[in-house]
Amino acid sequence: MVEIKLITSSPRSRERERERESDETMSCLASCCVSLTCGLCTSVASGITKRSARIGYCGLFGVSLIVSWILREFAQPVLKHLSWINTSDNLSKEWYQMQAVLRVSLGNFLFFAILAVIMIGIKYQNDKRDFFHHEGWIVKIVIWTTLIILMFFLPNAVISVYGVVSKFGAGLFLLVQVLMLLDATHSWNDSWVAKDDQKWYIALLVVSISCYIGAFTFSGLLFIWFNPSGQDCGLNVFFLVMTIILAFSFGIIALHPKVNGSLLPASVISMYCAYVCYTGLSSEPRDYVCNGLHNKSKVVSTSTLILGMLTTVLSVLYSALRAGSSTTFLSPPSSPRAGGKKPLLEGDELESGKGKNETENKPVTYSYMFFHLIFALASMYSAMLLSGWTSDSENPQLIDVGWTSVWVRICTEWVTAGLYVWSLIAPLILPDREFY
Repeated sequence: MVEIKLITSSPRSRERERERESDETMSCLASCCVSLTCGLCTSVASGITKRSARIGYCGLFGVSLIVSWILREFAQPVLKHLSWINTSDNLSKEWYQMQAVLRVSLGNFLFFAILAVIMIGIKYQNDKRDFFHHEGWIVKIVIWTTLIILMFFLPNAVISVYGVVSKFGAGLFLLVQVLMLLDATHSWNDSWVAKDDQKWYIALLVVSISCYIGAFTFSGLLFIWFNPSGQDCGLNVFFLVMTIILAFSFGIIALHPKVNGSLLPASVISMYCAYVCYTGLSSEPRDYVCNGLHNKSKVVSTSTLILGMLTTVLSVLYSALRAGSSTTFLSPPSSPRAGGKKPLLEGDELESGKGKNETENKPVTYSYMFFHLIFALASMYSAMLLSGWTSDSENPQLIDVGWTSVWVRICTEWVTAGLYVWSLIAPLILPDREFY
């Protein structure tokens, strides 16, 4: 006779058992979600970088700008507790903001500068150093993060020197930006003219006239915005009159019989100069009576800050990506030139074929060294924007506002005009040299 005992559990123990099973199930699901998410992110990142390494560097640079902005706004309390940074009791909030921006910028600059040095002389895709450009993203992100963190342990003197050097680096970046614009307008004009079709000639004329109308209309609006009635705004009037004179001069010189020019580049450059003049005038201090567009706005809203930051990020990213991906006048010697232009984000590996043997003697499609050098200079330029060109602003919340920013913009406009005019008359002055 076997005695069977039925052991029944209490309601409380059964409830605890169900809770334990539920916790285990949720823990398992959470682990699976995290694993799948990480795997998906890794897969997406791998796919993007295989498609084009330029997208990866573009994203990393964009993150650096966002980090700079966040630290600019919120890092002051932390920096005050670092004795090698807080060396005086009289340091202003603007000074701490500048320190945060410059230190992130220096880390970013060193990261891209090191890559630029590594990439010197790469002409073919079978070069072993190509790995450092296209692969190893986890290692590169760790190095990038480490460099930025280490910059906050440097003495203030080093950062001060970098701030001075950054002004020159930012100027070089603006110069490259102008050169890219000139190259793009000439290429645009040549591509339409090469079609040798009447409809394309008509399109050239329509676009040229539209750009000129836009440039003069915009200049007229600038007179209303930045030359308020009853105020003595001679400096602003001088800037605007110069912009209009330059626009007329571009067209006259380009259409001169002895000059091999065209109206399309002249009109596009005129439009660009009007825009740069506007950015310069809008950077004038908010309490300046001649800044009629902004002097009534004393309060900086969150939406204005976010819009200003997004505009800065997008403009710097596009300029750096456009310049660094040039396949024309800044390509390596072995690369295909004007006829081989490709979209900015077209795949690097897809351009080289599928088999290893096909890529052994395949030239690179753009200069890796120059690409990273441009992002290094863009790091300096973004630091100048976010720090007001290392000058105290009357409102530290505003980005790229102050007289330094004004003169940088206006000088950029004049340099653009000078380079464009030189591109037209240089063949006449130096006929023995090839300029295209």
